[in-house]
Amino acid sequence: MIFQRAAQREFAQTAAAVFVALFAIMLTTQLIRLLGQAAGGRIASEAVVAMLGFTALNYLPVLLSLTLFIAILLSLSRVYRDSEMAIWFSAGVPLTAWMRPVLRFALPIVLVIAVLSLFLSPWALGKRADYQERMDQRDDVARVSPGAFKESARGDRVFFVESVTDADTQEDHVKNIFINSLQHGRLGVMAAAQGHTEVAANGDKFIVLTEGRRYEGEAGAAEYRVMEFERYSMRIDTRENRGIDKSLKSMATRELLRDINPASQGELVWRIGVPLSALTLAFLAIPLSFVNPRAGRANNLLFALLTFMIYNNLLSLSQAWVAQGRLPFEIGAWAVHVLMFITLILLFWKRLAVFSLWRSWRPWR
Repeated sequence: MIFQRAAQREFAQTAAAVFVALFAIMLTTQLIRLLGQAAGGRIASEAVVAMLGFTALNYLPVLLSLTLFIAILLSLSRVYRDSEMAIWFSAGVPLTAWMRPVLRFALPIVLVIAVLSLFLSPWALGKRADYQERMDQRDDVARVSPGAFKESARGDRVFFVESVTDADTQEDHVKNIFINSLQHGRLGVMAAAQGHTEVAANGDKFIVLTEGRRYEGEAGAAEYRVMEFERYSMRIDTRENRGIDKSLKSMATRELLRDINPASQGELVWRIGVPLSALTLAFLAIPLSFVNPRAGRANNLLFALLTFMIYNNLLSLSQAWVAQGRLPFEIGAWAVHVLMFITLILLFWKRLAVFSLWRSWRPWR
């Protein structure tokens, strides 16, 4: 039908605009947070882009769900506001007829949300934890960037290297290196023309400085010592490999299905609930989109956004109760969706009752 094609076209155009806006807001806020962590030394600066990609993939299910809800809501609200809905009602098109174009538009997006929620988001969180672990395990030399000051893993040394030379061996060669270190309460500054790394027989890694000087003293004191050396070895501290802390959010869905732990079942409640809530919200947008052209336009939007927040909070509450063992999985996985489905039926019944009343007293009949 004509109105179905027109509705799907408007849904798609509105959804594209809404998704771009929401995605840009999400990227901006996450980028600011990651840059703050990088400035504080909690993550490596070169890891910001990768972390941003993994984070964006994790937030996509909720972002697409909100996009779907807002796109249908805004599109149908415009139809009410421009009195097009009255024309469709006069042509004999009931409110329930809009369910078919909404379903055809929403179903592919819901399937994408299901794939993201069940498979890709846990994979992204696992890769993010793996990447963060590998970045944390780098030694002090691997952290050095030419032309920039870098702090050691323990925070007791500051390195500066002017340039790094490529070598065919496994040793890292640097030129014009500067190291500021604190040892036994005494501040030491070393400057050397060049240096390289060596691995001892027991596996310890050392940075060897050649042709340099060491200045040592106490902060605020006038006395200090100056030592010249031809070769100076300093042990490189490396963090112990603690392994990846595998959280429930990064576990694969098939692993959660085999685990009878309440916490794992709670995570399943959330992953299954996100696509189900997206489909329910798409249908909820139909009765919630009603706008009285003579009244304010913001009332239904505020009520719709409040409905979205309540739905997601109830889903999070069900997840927490199942994880704590206060609610069985069989009830927690469906209770919220059944409640919202009943709300959907009541809203449709109210709108249809108004529509029937309008048809009964329209003056041109």
